[in-house]
Amino acid sequence: MSDAAQPTAAEVRAAAEAVKTALDRHLAAVERRSGEDDQAVYEAFNELAAAAETYDELLYDRYDEVTPFEIPGAEDTLPPYTGPEEPNALSVLIRRDYAVAEPHRLLAQAQRVEAADSEDGAGNGAEASATVHGALGILFGEFEPDEIASRHKEFGLEEGDSTLWVTATDEPAEPGEWLEAPFEQIDPQRVVCRFDVSAVFDDEIDDGRLAGVHDDIEDDLDTDLDGDEDLEPLDADR
Repeated sequence: MSDAAQPTAAEVRAAAEAVKTALDRHLAAVERRSGEDDQAVYEAFNELAAAAETYDELLYDRYDEVTPFEIPGAEDTLPPYTGPEEPNALSVLIRRDYAVAEPHRLLAQAQRVEAADSEDGAGNGAEASATVHGALGILFGEFEPDEIASRHKEFGLEEGDSTLWVTATDEPAEPGEWLEAPFEQIDPQRVVCRFDVSAVFDDEIDDGRLAGVHDDIEDDLDTDLDGDEDLEPLDADR
């Protein structure tokens, strides 16, 4: 960051004062809490997290120094869980992003699949593997998403961010009920747990910054979406 863009000492001091104020408000909300899912505590928690994150960023930009706190971003926290204690059904939502890092490798893999299908009499002669989008259609039609995730380098893909959400439902959905808009009706308060993988967590640690993710669900939980990276659990109670 250039000197002109650096925050002033007064701005850092003001951010520190905002953290102190947010701490007092959070403690007061906790002391007055009316139950496990008290909305005032939830809001005070998010205000404290946002104030602490701002202070941490300004402190680092001005003085190249960090705080000793693990600060969850307010946008990464979940509201209190209000779903059934004993769910009768669940939905698992997964998003994985990839960059097409080596198109020639992707095309070659698709051509192998296409050639094998032609030998079996299943090919349509359209040579879909001649284009990147056609090759992607062939590979994702041939292999399960988990297999592509575990073999992404073979397919010329580079991993980006990924996330997995487990949500509780009262009853299983009817066949075809949500297929037109599968991700539109997710209630954040029914998310049982959420796991994110992102290079940003490693970057922040490498830079001496603290990764902004809660690790309160299970201290020793080491789940892997694709067999290569550890997942960072987010606190479903916040």
